[in-house]
Amino acid sequence: MNPLYRNDRPGEMPQSWYAASSDIPPLRPSLTSDITADVCVIGAGYTGLSAAWHLAQKGLDVVVLDAHRAGFGASGRNGGQVGSGYNASQPSLARKLGKDQAAALWALAEEAKADIRKTCANHIPQARYRPGVAHGFYSAGEARDYAADADYLAQHYGYDQIEKLSPDAMRDLVKSPLYQGGLLDMGAGHIHPLRYALGLARLAESAGARLYDLSEVTGVTMGDPAKIHTASGKVTARHVIMAGNGYLPNINHAVAAKVMPINSFICATEPLGARASDVLARDIAVADSKFVVNYYRLSEDNRFLFGGRESYSIGYPKDISTALIQRMTHLFPQLKGVRIDYVWGGTLGITMTRLPAVQRMAPNVISAAGFSGHGVALSGLAGKIMAEAIAGQAGRFDTLTGLKVPNFPGGPALRAPLLTLAMTWYALRDRLGV
Repeated sequence: MNPLYRNDRPGEMPQSWYAASSDIPPLRPSLTSDITADVCVIGAGYTGLSAAWHLAQKGLDVVVLDAHRAGFGASGRNGGQVGSGYNASQPSLARKLGKDQAAALWALAEEAKADIRKTCANHIPQARYRPGVAHGFYSAGEARDYAADADYLAQHYGYDQIEKLSPDAMRDLVKSPLYQGGLLDMGAGHIHPLRYALGLARLAESAGARLYDLSEVTGVTMGDPAKIHTASGKVTARHVIMAGNGYLPNINHAVAAKVMPINSFICATEPLGARASDVLARDIAVADSKFVVNYYRLSEDNRFLFGGRESYSIGYPKDISTALIQRMTHLFPQLKGVRIDYVWGGTLGITMTRLPAVQRMAPNVISAAGFSGHGVALSGLAGKIMAEAIAGQAGRFDTLTGLKVPNFPGGPALRAPLLTLAMTWYALRDRLGV
């Protein structure tokens, strides 16, 4: 079965708390004819919608095609964390890439967070941006290592938004008995991800972009212009942006070889009322140092939203809930017996290096994907930078293409089996505390 529909019905939002708490518009029309555009964007998530918004504001004629609908994929299902930096520490990036390129990447990541704060404040207040992301550690050694990274950010970039938390201070903030220290990053934050995606779609349309739902791209004929094919129509465009991330089918080998789709899952408890303070003392988001990461926060109606339990097969496990809830109650024994009202999954994209794969496949065909858990901030920035590149300012795009993300061994055919073996080992290490 096509992976686009392995876990979902066409255009039907998952049974998530995000969907239940959002004003979801009716489906937009599908593409049923042959049309032309300056730019065709494949995928209506954060990356594609950001690119479309910025391009339309520049006066370009933009068409956005999605196999499902705007905000349907990971953009409308994720943990909502607007994290700092990348899924790699800045000291490691400086060692690998050099201090200048690492500093340029840090500046881009800071811009990504600032863009979300500004967009929420000015255009999408219903996304409810809130500052604060804590990181929890399971050993004194981990706490020391991450504290050293925070010192590096302060020393080299003047980033003074991170507070180091002793084990007692961490447990006062995050009411789990397991953490042995933490950091609180007030320069990071969290949002309602689906409302943000729906807001970006409205912004793109208001600027003049044309969005088509239920319009799966079946192929792209390279050329100038390029031709983007769907089951019932075709777009002839001067430029193409591939922005499907984990939901992009294998229509381009260069993207598929570098980006692997993986699944992650979230549950939402019943509203906890005053009991919410027994879990988190403040309205912050939290992620921890497990390789198979736990991430969580409170909703606006005091539900506990808990995510984790990654899966590397295309299909979701038959039972999503049991293992996910076990992880939650292991961290927070006080939540045993709490009713679970929603459980859902979604597919993100990861790369070998956990850095974004930004590529130019042809002079007029570009892509950005594989944000590896940092996509809430970085994907929107990538869309903005791809819009710049198409408008003739490619300097920042070239900075991202310089990351040189390698292909997965064996390409698309072997990436999942090989990574499943690796992830099984890391999951075992997490359980053993190695």
